[in-house]
Amino acid sequence: MAIESLGSLSSDTLADRAYQSVRAAIVTGELRPGQKVTERGLAERLAVSPTPVREAIRRLEQDGLLERTGPRTVKVSTIGDIALQELAEVEVALRGMVARFAARHVTAEQLDHLDAILDEADDLLILIKQRHRDGDPMTRHLTQLLDTMQRFNDAVSACADNPVLVRLLDQTRVFSRSESRARRLERVAEDPNFGLDRYASHRALVRALRAGDSAAAEAIVIEDARGGLSALLSGDADPAPPPSPSPSAPPPSSAKS
Repeated sequence: MAIESLGSLSSDTLADRAYQSVRAAIVTGELRPGQKVTERGLAERLAVSPTPVREAIRRLEQDGLLERTGPRTVKVSTIGDIALQELAEVEVALRGMVARFAARHVTAEQLDHLDAILDEADDLLILIKQRHRDGDPMTRHLTQLLDTMQRFNDAVSACADNPVLVRLLDQTRVFSRSESRARRLERVAEDPNFGLDRYASHRALVRALRAGDSAAAEAIVIEDARGGLSALLSGDADPAPPPSPSPSAPPPSSAKS
């Protein structure tokens, strides 16, 4: 996936998005280990000024994903499987914390909204299965399901009522939202049942939130995130899940993005 243009974003957002976009390019192999990149080159690819790129590079150096080779030049660090698993583990833990906070702060109105979103997802999933059986195109409906599950995930984050935690999660994702979506669509194209074994976790999460059970909510999301990230990182059939403590994960498109 080409690094996405960021030119229309505000300057604070630009630094965050530049960071996420370049990091996703490194993790997915678009920027190869040992490849040299410059501030100016990345700024041109992202269609932004060098300032947000400079900040993104500084943060990526701190993450160990880039290594300084000159005043304006860096190279991509060699990232092994262990490093990727560690990145995934951080994201998984933060997702679990979001769910824990959500169980403490969710309102009745928010719970009803979460159920309504999942009702939409259930209807779409039934339609997708029917179209698959009939041999009809599913891409548009899969995209709608992805959009619906993204709304669910965003709604869960809003329930946490903790902007600092949600922002930290956004800054530490292994994949950008667009990259996660692209990978999920690829997996579903290869296997229409991709992620179906984890779909029920979303209803289980709402039940835990409704009960105010923060430990159960955290466990469900951790298991969900571990399974989802493991599948996206592996690309092959039998991934080893990123280490982390607990149980559940998304449908043929859900991602706790």
